[in-house]
Amino acid sequence: MGNVDYETQIREAYPELDHIEDDDCRERVVEAWRLGLGRGGWHHIADIPYAWNIHETTNVEHVRGVTEIAIESVETQRERHGADPDMDVVVAACLLHDVGKCYEYTEYVDDDQLGEPDPTYEGDTIPHSLSSYALAHEVGCEIPVKRAIPHFLGEIPSRTLEAELVKSANSASSNAITQAAMGLTLSEWVSEYSQTSD
Repeated sequence: MGNVDYETQIREAYPELDHIEDDDCRERVVEAWRLGLGRGGWHHIADIPYAWNIHETTNVEHVRGVTEIAIESVETQRERHGADPDMDVVVAACLLHDVGKCYEYTEYVDDDQLGEPDPTYEGDTIPHSLSSYALAHEVGCEIPVKRAIPHFLGEIPSRTLEAELVKSANSASSNAITQAAMGLTLSEWVSEYSQTSD
């Protein structure tokens, strides 16, 4: 997939990258997405669905929604409660929390949306929040960003303020998507389809 300009796709898909002040942090987010897209064999970042069985919403739309909700939450926590969550950490973790879907959802889309996925990475044997963490680790994201990525209950033993913001923003977005697409809450969707949460 060397002829695909993933970097342009990523920057156009995620204007929220501009909320990350630290240049190095921002570039690591882009690099994680570039690796994931290439290994998954995707032609375009917008082809990745929100869930294996919900294609009405794209993963990009969901990731953007999570990031927008979290940014608003950071601002509210600062103004209303005097807390000081790290915006770079929150935005980077939101943008990376579902990058692992580049690997996990290759078998759930039409063949014409993919080139040749790397069999080392593709498939749903590793939940996407864990492969998202692994991609962030591989590109050298800082520990606070990596710690805020796992978003499914039980994946990590303790939470930071930033991790809680990512998790709650993800739940808010996911509940809206599953309700609109299937009339189910996220919890009902997880129970019904025996897959990990998004």
